[in-house]
Amino acid sequence: MSKITPLSESPSISIEGLTAAYGRIEVIHGVDLSVRAGSVFALLGPNGAGKSTLLKVLSSRVRATGGTVRIGEIELKKQSTESLTKAGICAIPEGRGVFPNLTVHDNLMMWSYQGVSQSQVETIAFEQFPKLKDRRKQLAGTLSGGEQQMLAISRALVGDPKVLLLDEISMGLAPLIVAELYELVAQIAERGVTILLVEQFVTTAVSVATDAAIMLHGKIHAQGTPEEMGEQALRAYLSGESAS
Repeated sequence: MSKITPLSESPSISIEGLTAAYGRIEVIHGVDLSVRAGSVFALLGPNGAGKSTLLKVLSSRVRATGGTVRIGEIELKKQSTESLTKAGICAIPEGRGVFPNLTVHDNLMMWSYQGVSQSQVETIAFEQFPKLKDRRKQLAGTLSGGEQQMLAISRALVGDPKVLLLDEISMGLAPLIVAELYELVAQIAERGVTILLVEQFVTTAVSVATDAAIMLHGKIHAQGTPEEMGEQALRAYLSGESAS
């Protein structure tokens, strides 16, 4: 496996003819998608559309079975999740992605493998999320859902990412917490980070997005402005039918 050079600037994401499967069951069927460098791209669609699997391919947690994916100058083939993280590609998976049996402090220390000192890790995390400082000795698994998501997102802040992949960060959270998290997403975007987010809270996702697409049955159904795609997605959710 070749060594990956860290990304020096916000990259674009280019996906061509992507296919992916779980065993013999193909769930991504020839996806073509282009995400502009420094943009916030909202990928909308119902459960089971293949959105989360697409993010897993981009973070090398699921191997593509066909097609090509490029993030900046990096072509994803058999790259490890660790090597992509060191290159500046950070994924916040569905379900928080924290270590529940470790304390908040110990979770934060895990982020220091990215080359940031332990004191810097805590400084960055606690400045953004003061609640975490009050709970630094508490097991992560006993935090509220919103606090766990804050802890997970602190990993992205510590790593100074060039690409951020967000998978349903609103899942199971109260609307006020979701609004707070997406305000942070908007702040991260202002730094020029390329963000690809999967979300079912359409209105919230569209509020921070610069581009959007709807995914259905493992394919990109439509792509356009956040407003256009948001309206299509909401109609689909309300009617229980495919977007049109």
